[in-house]
Amino acid sequence: MPLGFVLISTAPAKEHQVYNELLKIKEIVELHPLFGEYDLIAKIDAKDLDELGKIVVEQVRSIDGVADTKTLTGTKF
Repeated sequence: MPLGFVLISTAPAKEHQVYNELLKIKEIVELHPLFGEYDLIAKIDAKDLDELGKIVVEQVRSIDGVADTKTLTGTKF
């Protein structure tokens, strides 16, 4: 099961709204506010890379107030 770490930038003053909407996505297993270039980081547990892509594109990016995302995929050594 691939892990995805999604860095999320929000529109000004939309951080709380986006955070609350992200909490509704069951595949997001961790969600943390950040300071800096990105406003939030979400850890997504998906069954495969295709599902990870669909979650990011269809659920995360479709939230009103999400301005930009950057997805990093995890691996095992």
